[in-house]
Amino acid sequence: MKVAITYPPLGSQKGPPILSQSRHFQYYRYPQFHYPIIPASAATLLKQAGFEVVWNDCIATGCNYDNFSEFIKQERPDLIAIETKTPAVKQHWYIIERIKEIEINYKPKIVLFGDHVTALPEESMRNCKVDFVITGGDYDFLLLNLCNYLNQRNESLQPGIWFRENGNIKSTGRFQLNHNLDSLPFIDRDLTKWQLYGYKNGIYKRLPGTYIMSARDCWYPKCTFCSWSMLYPNFRIRKVENVLDEIGMLIDSYKIYEIMDDSGSFPIGNWLREFCYGMIERGYSKKIYFDCNFRFSSDLFFSDYELMKKAGFRLLIVGLESANQNTLDRINKKLTVEQIIESCKMISAAGLHLHICIMFGFPWEDYEDCLRTLKLTRYLLKKGYALTVQATIAMPYPGTTLFEECKRMSLLKSYDWDRYDMKEPIVKVPMEDARVMELVRSTYKIALNPEFIYRKLISIRDKYDLRYFFRAGRRAFNRILNK
Repeated sequence: MKVAITYPPLGSQKGPPILSQSRHFQYYRYPQFHYPIIPASAATLLKQAGFEVVWNDCIATGCNYDNFSEFIKQERPDLIAIETKTPAVKQHWYIIERIKEIEINYKPKIVLFGDHVTALPEESMRNCKVDFVITGGDYDFLLLNLCNYLNQRNESLQPGIWFRENGNIKSTGRFQLNHNLDSLPFIDRDLTKWQLYGYKNGIYKRLPGTYIMSARDCWYPKCTFCSWSMLYPNFRIRKVENVLDEIGMLIDSYKIYEIMDDSGSFPIGNWLREFCYGMIERGYSKKIYFDCNFRFSSDLFFSDYELMKKAGFRLLIVGLESANQNTLDRINKKLTVEQIIESCKMISAAGLHLHICIMFGFPWEDYEDCLRTLKLTRYLLKKGYALTVQATIAMPYPGTTLFEECKRMSLLKSYDWDRYDMKEPIVKVPMEDARVMELVRSTYKIALNPEFIYRKLISIRDKYDLRYFFRAGRRAFNRILNK
């Protein structure tokens, strides 16, 4: 049995999309690619189980639909697996219909997985001829289960899979997150063409880089806007030794210089400290930079950040979201503005690069509320308490508490999923849409501030800093110019 794990081409004039391993789908002027950990894990599991696996990422390779169609005809996969997200799902429905019409003497089975179909699995079953939908975040384990079932290996379908039977849509029930992450083999990076994602990524300071995932997904999976907390409501962590062994393999076998851990929030407490000591003892802290998604917490102290710096941590990506306490409370961040500011100062003092993420366009925030977030962001960047920023629109994806709240209050402007791509506010806000978009662009005008520029210049230590800030500056100017 042959399985193709693929990202079909998305036809859009908006620019290259970020779909793989992405929590917030966006189109960018310049291509940026995130290494898709879970699909890559699925490919590795399938190959280990004896299935023939082909990896096909048309977005990363720039292939068009004709190339994709030819790929299907030549490879003749028995099963085609596609990760989808809300802004791409309608295009994927159309592509699935076209796949079914390709003139070959057999009809491949097709399976969709991802956060959108986890929230609305039956919708895709009714709107296209997809054969299966996998829900939940462990779609590497469930894809293996599905393949074993289809290959008649005397295995029944696990909970979380939707399918068709005698013309009827059926389900095995709600997905269960009871799989052992330490049982997973290290990802076969060659099979999954890791080089496609090793260079064109705004995160990395040194190249090439790659992704790992120490946990699924966030130790505080309660933020109302986060669709991934729907995929992984139960926080599970790999053993420290298991993660360190993978890092060692990446250093030795692939000559990786930077690693991004894409857990929703990197584990803290004793696990974090044990990990840091392991990085130092094994000498990895001197060989690579280590980046991760992180979360502000009152349980973290300056000594923790100092230890992380010694262990080779470089970049922490943290959601600040808003400078308004009412918003932080409504989206259930369980943080105060004062805690956020103090954490930024500690992280900066420890010598770590802090990248903050903010949002505009919450339906209850007026223009003055947004200006407070913009003012705090500029202050943190000018003073060097944060070094880089990402500003986006608050996007209520299906399955999130924010989506249900906006739906209940009739605040959603459209259910056209194509419009959920960060190009416009999709919820009704107490200001013009143009002002929301201008707030996003204004965030990046900090790149023109003399104090900010001065701090960047004096922070340059080597050629890697120079290249990194040049790339970041180019992206900022493109954002200012709305490109």
